[in-house]
Amino acid sequence: MNRRSKNFVALCSIAALTIAAAPAASAMHIMEGFLQPTYCIMWGALCIPFIVLGFMKINKTLASDRKLIVMLSMAGAFAFILSALKIPSFTGSCSHMTGTGLCAILFGPCATAIIGAIVLLFQALLLAHGGVTTLGANIFSMAIAGPIVSWLIYKALKATKIPRYITVFLAAALGDLFTYCVTAFELAIAHPAADGGFAASLTEFMGIFAVTQIPLAVVEGFITVVVVMGLESFAASDLISLGFLKKGMKKEALHE
Repeated sequence: MNRRSKNFVALCSIAALTIAAAPAASAMHIMEGFLQPTYCIMWGALCIPFIVLGFMKINKTLASDRKLIVMLSMAGAFAFILSALKIPSFTGSCSHMTGTGLCAILFGPCATAIIGAIVLLFQALLLAHGGVTTLGANIFSMAIAGPIVSWLIYKALKATKIPRYITVFLAAALGDLFTYCVTAFELAIAHPAADGGFAASLTEFMGIFAVTQIPLAVVEGFITVVVVMGLESFAASDLISLGFLKKGMKKEALHE
């Protein structure tokens, strides 16, 4: 086993221990019945264009290289596992990693909308995380808004001389944080404070989320970097097909 492989195993072990140390909780995304019907319909309608574009993007990607379906499934599994580890924040929602930054970096935000929607639907139906009526709001925050920010940050920093792993870290971490900014916004407009209205409610939700979400975003950034390091070592050809790596970088990714 070369040094890169040993480092990958060590980092995976650290990531696994970090996840195992996170307290488990019967918490949710925005829970069933927590949003009024008007907002449920509104957020669901806003998701439709992204879902349509996502299907088109995935079909185009898989048509060019069918083997990428394995990478796409891995990205979905990564999002499912990370977003299922939840810490309650006593706001009608919860704090947790999203895992969607990796998919956004590799496949773009539209494809991530589909992956995130599938993850959230399964969690709502099988794990009681989130709700069916609030599915649109949860998709918009976790599967659309956050991934768009991750993708924009990755694209912007990719063109600079910033090291690739720092770019991946920032894209994943800041996309996670933005997800919760949007979630706080969704909750604030649905439940404005009696004293101070929307602004006071938004400040309260943002403050409560920040306590747990900022460290979780940092953890997600590191875990995403670890996964990318592993993919560069064992799936460099797929990363080249996706445009994440250039052909001249394949040897660098596979060897010390």
